[in-house]
Amino acid sequence: MIEVQNLSVNYREVLALSDISFSLNSGSLVGLIGPNGAGKSTLLKAMLELIPTQTGQVFYQHKPLKQQRSRVAYLPQRSQIDWDYPVTVWNVVMMSRTLQTGWFGKTSRQSKEIVREVLERVELYELRDRPIKNLSGGQQQRVFLARALAQQADILLLDEPMTAVDKKTEALMWQIYNGLKHEGKTLLISCHEWGNTLDRYDQLLLLNRHLVASGTPRQVLTTDNIQNAYGASVEQMSRSDRDQSEELLFC
Repeated sequence: MIEVQNLSVNYREVLALSDISFSLNSGSLVGLIGPNGAGKSTLLKAMLELIPTQTGQVFYQHKPLKQQRSRVAYLPQRSQIDWDYPVTVWNVVMMSRTLQTGWFGKTSRQSKEIVREVLERVELYELRDRPIKNLSGGQQQRVFLARALAQQADILLLDEPMTAVDKKTEALMWQIYNGLKHEGKTLLISCHEWGNTLDRYDQLLLLNRHLVASGTPRQVLTTDNIQNAYGASVEQMSRSDRDQSEELLFC
């Protein structure tokens, strides 16, 4: 089990996250939802201590997660990745094996086999020698999913992995997510997809700087919770957030 206890984050004296607490079971698929600026990306980074926290701790199997970083794989948002960097598909995924081999260690046969297997799993092995900048958006997302898979982590934190993906990639990624869930992995996915798609998750976390609700999709997606997360005045919401809340209410 993953336990997040009283996590708070300040950015230049502005409260980004306030007293966030929740738990996630192993073998679960969890969606992290909320309006733009709700702190979804901040939460994922704070859990990994990629940004400083004001208060709080994160535990995995009753031990601090920061002492078990090798058990966590993180896929950042597309906007945080330099897609023009001159590196091939194979090398991007192989970078995830650095913890096992060291920066200057010789790549083991086992690591090469793992990289081959995950590239086949995301259906990109035939493109292994292609520079990532020459791939489509969906293919690029699959490369970084493969990179996360190659870490063989127990926990995957994925920040908007469905951004700019085609239908084929979306279907393949859901297939992989469900496979990982059945392998006992825990997936926490920041997402912008709405409607019936949210029914695919075992658990939802509805966030707007504080945790509005946590539970099954049916428990979380109530009129009151959506109103609390997106604000009392619909007119004050951005167009994208307004569309999201309307879809949620009717899903």
